[in-house]
Amino acid sequence: QVQLVESGGGLVQLGGSLRLSCTASVSGRFFTIMSWYRQAPGKQRESVAEIDEYGSTKYADSVKGRFTISRDNAKNTVDLQMNNLRPEDTAVHYCYARTVFGSDYWGQGTQVTVSS
Repeated sequence: QVQLVESGGGLVQLGGSLRLSCTASVSGRFFTIMSWYRQAPGKQRESVAEIDEYGSTKYADSVKGRFTISRDNAKNTVDLQMNNLRPEDTAVHYCYARTVFGSDYWGQGTQVTVSS
């Protein structure tokens, strides 16, 4: 069973930075897409950033220029560096990964709170 475990969430002030990390229980080479999603209270879960097996990245318009996604297959990790955080970034952030067989896995989520 594949497991994804997030870490790095917390409380930060407006303009601050956080780095989220997601560690998989299997080799990162087992995954095609690895992504970060977030869900704010009363809102739908939305994609924040994704990275494929070739290192190509995509970002939501709301985080472009502020967030950077990276993966390290040797360490089985996908990270999200979040800079210049805003109150609207407050949400539970989830790690997601799709295997080469097409199966989808989610982490348990980590809370990010940005105070103004």
